[in-house]
Amino acid sequence: MARKSLIQREKKRQKLEQKYHSIRRSSKKEISKVPSLSDKWEIYGKLQSLPWNSAPTRLHRRCFLTGRSRANYRDFGLSEHILREMVHACLLPGATRSSW
Repeated sequence: MARKSLIQREKKRQKLEQKYHSIRRSSKKEISKVPSLSDKWEIYGKLQSLPWNSAPTRLHRRCFLTGRSRANYRDFGLSEHILREMVHACLLPGATRSSW
């Protein structure tokens, strides 16, 4: 189980990313359309003034059940060892289990 503070920090980053997503996207479109370099620098300044945690690269996928940040599968939203336990318990239909 991940620490509660890390999970809350990740939720805060997700909210910030959603809040500033449209501003960030429109600024990036403006940069590609503007021909002059000085205007581009102004737009880059606006982008840099946004909070760091609002950038989508700051987000991490976390396990839905445990909050683990490593070894996550996108299709299921679960970490590797939880996924393996669920497959062995036959809780995920269509998943093939392997043991050797």
